[in-house]
Amino acid sequence: MQKLMLSGKIHTARLTSCELDYEGSLEIDPLLLEEGGILPYEKILVVNRNNGERLETYAIPGKAGSKVFCLNGPAAHRGNVGDVVTIMSFSLYNEEEAKSYEPKVIVLDEDNEIIERKGRREAL
Repeated sequence: MQKLMLSGKIHTARLTSCELDYEGSLEIDPLLLEEGGILPYEKILVVNRNNGERLETYAIPGKAGSKVFCLNGPAAHRGNVGDVVTIMSFSLYNEEEAKSYEPKVIVLDEDNEIIERKGRREAL
């Protein structure tokens, strides 16, 4: 049996822009993607704390060090600049792996700086 488990999470990110005229996706600083355990172009679930919207899309790498979180294409209708979002990825694990697995999680402040690391990471 396999279990679908949370594998990576970026918590309390602030949207820096929303661009309707684009193919679609969520652009994310690749340094934050790596810290949050999410790969470029991986399927993600995005939850908007401000309006309750949830959407599935994929992570597209932005400029390293930019702290960017930009909703692109039709997804741009699901948020506004400054909205607080949580981004999650999921992976399949066998039942034994799932029992002891901990996801990689980062928590960001209002400037999209990492203030806490959880799970597979050492504390900040």
